[in-house]
Amino acid sequence: QVDLVESGGGLVQAGGSLRLSCTNPRNTASIVAVGWYRQAPGNERELVANIGSGGTPMSVDSVKGRFTISRDRRTVYLQMNSLKSEDTAVYYCYEDIKPSIESPIIRLWGQGTQVTVSS
Repeated sequence: QVDLVESGGGLVQAGGSLRLSCTNPRNTASIVAVGWYRQAPGNERELVANIGSGGTPMSVDSVKGRFTISRDRRTVYLQMNSLKSEDTAVYYCYEDIKPSIESPIIRLWGQGTQVTVSS
């Protein structure tokens, strides 16, 4: 099931930039955390960046200094600069929500957007 709407993927030359966006068109529940994963062909899905409950952005070493995660009230962004061929993957956003005090945290996913970096 896809609950988040992603946009911004595409084909770019190495060294170029893209900005991915991820919007939840319906949710009004409390948002605990947001982030981005990616999955390259033949590889497992890996975390790229997130913003946890404390509000501090985090990114993995392979993208540190090149990718920046940010958010506003309804949208999560992933600004990707200095792209490399190894960044080629399908990128998935997620949102951890807590609909009520009694409910567990639920993870929502985007549909995935292809990013292809040509060398």
